[in-house]
Amino acid sequence: MRVIAGTARSLPLKCIEGLDTRPTTDRIKETLFNMLQQDILGCRFLDLFAGTGAIGIEALSRGAREAVFVEHQQKAAACIKENLSFTKLSDRARVLKADVVSALYQLEREEAFDIIFMDPPYGQGLEQQALAALQNSSLADGQTTVILETTKDAAADWIKDYGFTACKIKNYKTNKHLFLRRIQEDS
Repeated sequence: MRVIAGTARSLPLKCIEGLDTRPTTDRIKETLFNMLQQDILGCRFLDLFAGTGAIGIEALSRGAREAVFVEHQQKAAACIKENLSFTKLSDRARVLKADVVSALYQLEREEAFDIIFMDPPYGQGLEQQALAALQNSSLADGQTTVILETTKDAAADWIKDYGFTACKIKNYKTNKHLFLRRIQEDS
């Protein structure tokens, strides 16, 4: 696993051993950031269920103004800090060692993020908990893109129950990215 582009291009990233994290493959990461390239420069990026931090680090390497990483596992949070230090991107990053819902409440009242990426463990309902916390949060406004990585066969009809709509879906062999926006209330 490596940084694909930007100031930290080609630098290898550490992974923690075991099956507790599922790093996004370089090919999928490259496709994702090709889709986001117009939105990354100067953005405020939130990496939920961050694992190794590869997605947020890619955003920083490509010019994100700031990235906040949320990871509850001690080993994974330490790995993110090591990867940030190695890539020399620590000065624009914060790592919160907390579960996602607690971290979102901790971040509440900060300015909205431009992009929120989440890659929760599959099949545990954590994406619903995260979207419920973001539903009326200051952290996601009408301009925020929320990207959910999930299994290819995962249903998406529940998303509207949390005030979001899927504006784009990118399918891969075994998983997909759902690009979500907050549903705007008519005044």
